[in-house]
Amino acid sequence: MRFSNIFTDTSKARSFVAGTSIFEKGDQGREMYVVKEGEVDIVIDDFHFETVLPDGIFGELSLIDQETRIASAIARTDCTLQAIDKRQFLFLVQETPLFAIQVMAEMANRLRRVDLLIAKGGAEN
Repeated sequence: MRFSNIFTDTSKARSFVAGTSIFEKGDQGREMYVVKEGEVDIVIDDFHFETVLPDGIFGELSLIDQETRIASAIARTDCTLQAIDKRQFLFLVQETPLFAIQVMAEMANRLRRVDLLIAKGGAEN
């Protein structure tokens, strides 16, 4: 299952020009996003953590734990994103178990990358 294949309703699609902030660290998280086209940089305090490519997701953590954003998301290129609000997220988790497993797998992958960075004593910016 690909994340982008789940969402055919384009009413929640949003376009961003390269360099535009999608959200900032500390913002209240009301949506997560699937990258339909383009690339998005995830930045934590001036540290480039990850570039999310088409079919990738980001912003899911705030939907799960109801806390503020721990990172900023910036459009690396012109991009189109599919927004998923809390109601839709909960529906997908309940009705599509594979979606929930894929979200958890993505979170686990990110945690492993953080572990590697810590083990290496940090990384270059």
